[in-house]
Amino acid sequence: MINHSNENTLLDDANSYDVNKQLMGTISSDFVKVSDQLKEASYQIRKRGFSDYPIFVASRRDVPVGQLLIGATELENQWNYKASFLDEFIQRELIGEDSIELWKENYKKPDEYCCLFVVHGDFAGFVYIPYPED
Repeated sequence: MINHSNENTLLDDANSYDVNKQLMGTISSDFVKVSDQLKEASYQIRKRGFSDYPIFVASRRDVPVGQLLIGATELENQWNYKASFLDEFIQRELIGEDSIELWKENYKKPDEYCCLFVVHGDFAGFVYIPYPED
């Protein structure tokens, strides 16, 4: 489970505390290449009633969460992007039952921000990146 001060509390910041500037820069430069596809996928996930809380798993290695949406190098990107949503994170106990409401409170508007669950080295956490303006 991703936690802050105890096992029942999810990180309550908009972006995880451990995201350093170099990692954020790497994610952002890759995100620009896939943002249109992720924004459309977020819209479709919500429109079709799968979830009000789409989450995209971004990693350079295979992780057992989500369904592959965009593979590394598919759009000149370096990261894999998988589509998921809140229910899967709860089922896999990546978000604890006691943290669900706190997580929802911190979830940013999905038409404006992409919710990424970034897995890189020892880091695993939520990052919100604004979609580029049209």
